[in-house]
Amino acid sequence: MKKQIKLVANNKKAYHDYFVDETYEAGIVLTGTEIKSVRQGKVSIKEAYVRIRNGEAIVQGMNISPYEQGNRFNVDPLRDRKLLLHKQEIRKLTGKLTLQGMTLIPLKMYINEDGRAKIELGLCRGKKNYDKREAIAKKDAQRSMERSMRNH
Repeated sequence: MKKQIKLVANNKKAYHDYFVDETYEAGIVLTGTEIKSVRQGKVSIKEAYVRIRNGEAIVQGMNISPYEQGNRFNVDPLRDRKLLLHKQEIRKLTGKLTLQGMTLIPLKMYINEDGRAKIELGLCRGKKNYDKREAIAKKDAQRSMERSMRNH
């Protein structure tokens, strides 16, 4: 039986700008009106990144639009939000981030079958401009091959 997940936000830009080495799944601490907005799909993770402060993983730059019926319970859409990871995972990530010059970037946000909001994080290395051009050239070549296969 396949898990039912509802994809809320996808960060395609991350795959264009970074090489993704590893992925992690993390829970996220949200308020009541925030989770209602997330369920409506009003989330942007394009500019988001993760910092580790005081042994806690914090996602910054993630925009969750205010819930329409939320009135006074709404919070700042760009506030920092705590991620739920095991202590060992945070220690391992801290080592990789400091020593190897990598960044932690949200790749997807989804709601799993239990109704909990989760974020898929990618441990990424930045791409140089020539790497990006190479990737675009490969995509174009693949597309043209598929097009010619369809035409024949």
